[in-house]
Amino acid sequence: MNLPANRPAPSYGRLLLQVWLGVVFLFLFLPIFVIVVYSFNGGRNLYVWTEWSAHWYAEAIGNPRAVGALWVSLRIAILNSLIAVALGVLAGIALARRKGVWTSPYLALIFVILCIPELVSAIGQMIWLDRIGLFNGLARLAVGHSLFNMAVVALVVKARAEGVGETLEQAAGDLGARPWRAFIDVTLPMMFPAVLAGLLLSFTFSFDDVIISLFVQRPGTSTFPIYILSSMKAGLKGDVAALAVMTLMVSVVGIAVAALLLARGSSGTKSKTLGGLIG
Repeated sequence: MNLPANRPAPSYGRLLLQVWLGVVFLFLFLPIFVIVVYSFNGGRNLYVWTEWSAHWYAEAIGNPRAVGALWVSLRIAILNSLIAVALGVLAGIALARRKGVWTSPYLALIFVILCIPELVSAIGQMIWLDRIGLFNGLARLAVGHSLFNMAVVALVVKARAEGVGETLEQAAGDLGARPWRAFIDVTLPMMFPAVLAGLLLSFTFSFDDVIISLFVQRPGTSTFPIYILSSMKAGLKGDVAALAVMTLMVSVVGIAVAALLLARGSSGTKSKTLGGLIG
């Protein structure tokens, strides 16, 4: 049977690819969908569905320990992100723009930080922070989380810096801009997507961290994931699912804010860069 000339032949490869894509998305997002649905389970046992109810959210919000742990995690994640971005951005730009004999050893150290087991890093950080006399719980957690996240930010910014080149920065120098002015008006706007991605990754990694937090925390600074982990020892109830969904909402809000900033940044980067060159 011949198909009409104006009708394209079906592409079974494309259909198979679409089916496979659907399976991958189902595999990735089904656990998230399940935990969101079961957070509205009105039964005392999370595994046994009884009825639709939102009372576990009210119980979780009204729990001062849960709210306190959430506030601790948010503060630590913000402090960690600021430290990681401040150090990682400069390290990434230096790795891309000022290569030398030190580049390979420094990259090797970064990959060592990323690849070693987190348990080994957590034990080492606990001993190191005690030796230097850093006993403030928030500071210990922020510094401990940023040691890993700084390496992540450095690699993200390095990849971005190698992709955009130095043409505009050199042009700014030719037009009389001082190095710090060229860095602020030209380099940072071009690095904005990478900086924002590093900031978001640092915040998310810190907010979800368990192992390092368990070892370096001090009394009174338990994080939100540790609270969830400890609450599961008494039995898996609906408040654990509600807390998990609240954690998910924090990540979703962060992604939405990042997408909005990227959309605005992409439209304004060119005009800012040109303004920096002329000014």
